Amino acid sequence: MEWVEITGRTVEEAKDSALDQLGVDTDDAEFEILEEPSRGIFGKMKGQARVRARIRPTRPRAKVERRDRRGRRPGGGGGNNRSREAKSETKNGSRDKAPAETAPAAEATDTPLEATASSNGKRPRRSGGSKAETATKEATDMIPTVDVDLVEHTRIVTEFLDGLVDAFDLEGRVTVESIDEDTNEVRIEGRDLGILVGPKGNTLSAIQELSRTVVHRKVSGSAEGRIRLDVAGYRQRRREALEVFTRQVAEEVLSAGVQKALEPMGAADRKVVHDTANGIDGVSTLSEGDEPRRRVVIVPS
Repeated sequence: MEWVEITGRTVEEAKDSALDQLGVDTDDAEFEILEEPSRGIFGKMKGQARVRARIRPTRPRAKVERRDRRGRRPGGGGGNNRSREAKSETKNGSRDKAPAETAPAAEATDTPLEATASSNGKRPRRSGGSKAETATKEATDMIPTVDVDLVEHTRIVTEFLDGLVDAFDLEGRVTVESIDEDTNEVRIEGRDLGILVGPKGNTLSAIQELSRTVVHRKVSGSAEGRIRLDVAGYRQRRREALEVFTRQVAEEVLSAGVQKALEPMGAADRKVVHDTANGIDGVSTLSEGDEPRRRVVIVPS
């Protein structure tokens, strides 16, 4: 994904402006701070902050999570010995199980028992944590890392949506349209698809997040590009309505010469407003507030 470079009075202001320009939320972007304002005499800040930002490539969950989910290292033997060594004898001969969270670490090492017993009479414990770490690293290195391009990224999301339509027993067709070289829009087209949109598009937003989770599980490396979802043209109609609304507000600002603040919006909607207003002579835009109450202000140039 391409980087954008933004300046602001503070680093946070520059980051917020970058999010507006990219049309994504904080969790979907990554930043590089190129320059910070310096502090002059009497504590007054001098200069501007400068940051680079881009849409974060889709990445898999941490490998340690996948390893924990499998339970134990492939090929590990000696289950009976490990079971006995995970317990300790009390003085009266009864046996207490070791804490559950330590079990994976015990199973991941073949380190011999210490030669000496502890002073309280319990059975000796395992030593050699460094070998356990080495074994864990070797198991992690066995997991291949595979990156996918935008075409494969799109195929995974399309396959997920096809299954979703079938699961809801709906009549819908999944299509793909290229927005730019880094972005595809995957659409579900058909009738009676309101259940996949939900009130104010909330269900559609949830489906977008689910599609990212599906990609995370199927791709061990990074998935290039960005996928936008739309159902029954909802987001397209939303964009068109926002463009019309923005032009109306811009005309009012031009006529009265007074800036106007719009209602709080998500990052994608703010991007539509910025793009539309900045294409109109005589007005410009800025953003104010913090998520989720961040809003666009249209001001006379």
